[in-house]
Amino acid sequence: MSRAPFRVVVMGVSGCGKSTLGHLLAGRLSLPFVEGDDLHSAANVAKMAAGQPLTDEDRAGWLQALSQRLHQAATQDQGLVVACSALKKNYRDLLRQGASDVLFVHVQGSPEVLAQRMQQRTSHYMPPTLLQSQLAILEPPQASEAALTLDMLSPPEQQCQQVMQYLQTLRPALVGAV
Repeated sequence: MSRAPFRVVVMGVSGCGKSTLGHLLAGRLSLPFVEGDDLHSAANVAKMAAGQPLTDEDRAGWLQALSQRLHQAATQDQGLVVACSALKKNYRDLLRQGASDVLFVHVQGSPEVLAQRMQQRTSHYMPPTLLQSQLAILEPPQASEAALTLDMLSPPEQQCQQVMQYLQTLRPALVGAV
């Protein structure tokens, strides 16, 4: 498969499976993967671990760092897959400043299943108590945004296949057969 210069942000609230899908998609496209959680400041991680939701101000530097990664990929005509909550439209707009052609893949699901998944995780700093704060500020992508919405209950491989099919409709010559 050709190296496709897609810039994709897999987004959604904590527990939706965006990192799993992001890893799979990056592998399928032979692209680098950036785990957005890894770019949070130590202060942000400590705040979330203590059960305190992040503010827009807290997220600003983190979103700028992710936007810069997307910009670097775009200016070098390289692809990139990023896992990032991108909860609000203005957050996605900031990410688009880095790469205007970024595709957002929103993985969504019911609050009950999200909470169950978060309670089962043992290796993540974000406690399940913060789920409601994320859901409260979530602004799902609108029709005017370049976005694909997926159900988190679909198996990750099926989700990946859906993204690949969508990418093929955008630029068939770059994705090849799916």
